[in-house]
Amino acid sequence: YMREFNLLRDYPKPKETRKVNKNLRNIQSRITASYRDREFYDGNRNNGYGGFKYDGRWKIIVKQICKEYNLNNKSSFLQIGCEKGFLLHDLKFFLPKAEVRGIEKSLYAIKNSMETVKNYINNSDYTKLEFPDNKFDFILAIGVIYSLTLEDAIKCLKEIQRAGKGNSFITLASYKNEKDYWLFKDWTILGSLILRENEWKEILKHCKYTGDYHFTNAEKLNLTRS
Repeated sequence: YMREFNLLRDYPKPKETRKVNKNLRNIQSRITASYRDREFYDGNRNNGYGGFKYDGRWKIIVKQICKEYNLNNKSSFLQIGCEKGFLLHDLKFFLPKAEVRGIEKSLYAIKNSMETVKNYINNSDYTKLEFPDNKFDFILAIGVIYSLTLEDAIKCLKEIQRAGKGNSFITLASYKNEKDYWLFKDWTILGSLILRENEWKEILKHCKYTGDYHFTNAEKLNLTRS
């Protein structure tokens, strides 16, 4: 049943403190990022990733996923918000016969996704998954839920429960005090649902969510005010 668990603990951490101020990522940056096109992925850092290229950093996380959730070549896997398919590519490398699927909002990301997994990625609605009940052995949604409205986050969580077999992992944006809140708010480009941990837990219970979850916040992102 529902467990707080850090699947991303071995993901490369930022080497330097990330400086945050209201002039670096302003409303214009967020408007630009909201289109999720070239500028968000491969444009100016203040508008998104500042260059989104494969570097193999997800390999260690894929190994962790396979070990933690007992995935094998007979397993089925879905990533919601798979972007250019980097993690899907690594999973397909480790489990070449596994059923791998990804959904992504960005047409630019899909167009520029890795050739090895491009055929497994669809442009689809995160709140209405086009898959039958209990389809997937594992569902992954990193940085997705908190980019939605509360209404859509609830719909997405319920869909994860419906389309999966109970094994899933999601990340949620949280804060402990007003300082934490504004640090995260001024840093995030697309994060719109930043809640206290106990509020998120209430939402997860409401959705009858049974998978794993991890809270991301200003401290874990190494954010500081400049």
